[in-house]
Amino acid sequence: MQKSLFTKYFSVCAAIILLSTTVLSVVLLALTANYLKNDKLSLLETNAGHAAAIALQDYANNGYTGLINKDSVIDGFTLLSKSINADLFLVDVEGKTHVCTHRSPCNHTAYLVPKAIVRRAGDEGRYQELGRLGGIYDEQYYTVGVPMKVNGQMVGAVFASLNAQSLSRLITTTLKMFMFSALIVMAVTCIIVYFVTRRLVRPLREMLAATQSFAKGDFSVRVPVERYDEIGKLAMAFNAMATSLSSQESSRRSFIANVSHELKTPMTTIAGFIDGILDGTIPEEKRDQYLGIVSEEVKRLSRLVRSMLGIARIEAGEMKLTPSAFDINDIVCRTVFTFERSIEEKHLDIQGLDAGKVMVNADPDLIHQVVYNLTENAVKFAGEGGYIRVSYQQEGAMTYVGIRNSGEGLTKEEIPRIFERFYKTDRSRSMDKTGVGLGLHIVRSIINLHGGEIIVKSVEGEYCEFRFSLPCAAKSAQSLFRKNEKLKP
Repeated sequence: MQKSLFTKYFSVCAAIILLSTTVLSVVLLALTANYLKNDKLSLLETNAGHAAAIALQDYANNGYTGLINKDSVIDGFTLLSKSINADLFLVDVEGKTHVCTHRSPCNHTAYLVPKAIVRRAGDEGRYQELGRLGGIYDEQYYTVGVPMKVNGQMVGAVFASLNAQSLSRLITTTLKMFMFSALIVMAVTCIIVYFVTRRLVRPLREMLAATQSFAKGDFSVRVPVERYDEIGKLAMAFNAMATSLSSQESSRRSFIANVSHELKTPMTTIAGFIDGILDGTIPEEKRDQYLGIVSEEVKRLSRLVRSMLGIARIEAGEMKLTPSAFDINDIVCRTVFTFERSIEEKHLDIQGLDAGKVMVNADPDLIHQVVYNLTENAVKFAGEGGYIRVSYQQEGAMTYVGIRNSGEGLTKEEIPRIFERFYKTDRSRSMDKTGVGLGLHIVRSIINLHGGEIIVKSVEGEYCEFRFSLPCAAKSAQSLFRKNEKLKP
């Protein structure tokens, strides 16, 4: 079974908390046990030293002869024994106990302390062990021995013993308290981690649900943005992507619908007229007229297909530029001359063609297509007896070319949509029967490929102007061009 991200994250956090608590408890237990052990041994050694001092004083009072008087030292031994809750007993060099604070019957007096232990205390200056003191005890005891020496000669030793069970109980109690506290902390931490993890994973789950809706074609779902950390930024980026996908899907559907419509209309016309010619519905004297209409519709289909292929190449990144330095004013002039008949029929005044050479660095063929489309629109929508004005302006590294025509212009509602694919204004639908609404979209795509921009300015009822920018030609290319021009006879 595949685990969810929430389960994985929560499991990892819980495992880290459990492992950390376990390691911490083991380390704490070891440090606590070692500290308590050293503290008890140090305390036992200190009190055993005091007891040895008391015994040596009594031994000195007796002139270092005979045995120590038990009655004179037992009170001091007992007081020290009670202060540390341990047994204190004095043995001679043979290991025999002479003074003991343990209750009767006493194992210390019944058994001899091994001579090896007594000698070790004398040789090393002290003796420490956790054990049974050579079999005297039935349980584990902490034992410390301090030698008694007179003039460098060992006369006995004082041992202090403490049952290790009391220390074990103390360690166990400490461990229980720690584990109880650790369990509470772990429970609280796991609860906090649970809700934090759930809050972290919730946007991801919402994104998953949204992607499932996207897969079904519903792009209306959005992920709520409640914070501005990395997850919040991811949610905003996801919503932006959803908006983009929605826009693309809308454009795709609109594109398909427009293409279907643009293809259907001329094909229906062509099929209808050809069927009329074949079945004799159209008289023979009118066939040439209708065949001319069929020819125009075929040409319209051809233009539509070429335009769609051009757009597809641009959007796929397959349109390769071959930039070079050329005079764009020359292209504008030659393009205007191709519309000489339409210009004369409308009595249009052409302005700005005498600007001289304007050198740009771009793909001449593609820019010719741009100029042709814009000039065609300007001639088509210019008012009777109006004008077409061409202007040039250099700003920094870019040259701006403007083509303005008098006429009705565009409304404020039409301007934002003028570069959309297949978009045609109401006026163009009545005047332009051959266009497909792709020209301006192609123009903008070509200008964008060159790193320029195109804008439209219009005053309704007065004029409409398209202004685009292209990179200027290098100065060396311009000077060389002008030099060659001067050399011409």
